[in-house]
Amino acid sequence: MLISDAYAQAAGSGQAEAGWANLILLIGIFVIFWLLLIRPQARRAKEHKQMVENLQRGDEVITNGGILGLILNVSESYVVVEIAPSHEVIVLKSSVQTLLPKGTLKSIEPSKNIRQPKNKPAKSVSTPAQENKSTENKDTTSDTTANSDTDDSAKSGDKN
Repeated sequence: MLISDAYAQAAGSGQAEAGWANLILLIGIFVIFWLLLIRPQARRAKEHKQMVENLQRGDEVITNGGILGLILNVSESYVVVEIAPSHEVIVLKSSVQTLLPKGTLKSIEPSKNIRQPKNKPAKSVSTPAQENKSTENKDTTSDTTANSDTDDSAKSGDKN
C-alpha cells in the first residue's frame, strides 16, 4: 500500500560514548567530594581521638558544652574536671572538645569586681480607660486594707 514498513536501525557508536562520559563525570564528582568533605573530616576525627587518648592530669580543656576546666583525674572512659574551686564534674572523655595551652584558665578568669547591671522594669503604655479602672481599684483596695488593719488589731487585742 501507500505506507512503507519502518525498520529499527542498529545503535550507533554515539550512545556508547555518552555512557562513558556519564561514568567519568560521576567518578569525578565522587573524587571531589572525597577530597573536600570526607578526607578532612576523617583527619579531624583521627586528631580528636589521639587528643582524647593523650589526656592527663593537669590539662586545661573545653568540653562540648562549653565548660572550661582543669582535669583532676583520668579513667578509661571518664574525666573528672574541676570547673571552679571545690566544684568537680565527671564528663565522658569523648566530650572533651579542645585542649587549651597551660595557664589559659588563669588568664581568662573573670574579675570579682565587675558589677551586674540592675534590671529596670519596663514602662507600660495604658489607655485612659485603664487608668480610670486602676485608680478605682486603688481606692477600693486602700479602704479594704485600712479595715483589715483595724480588724487585725482588734483581734490581736482580744487574744491578749
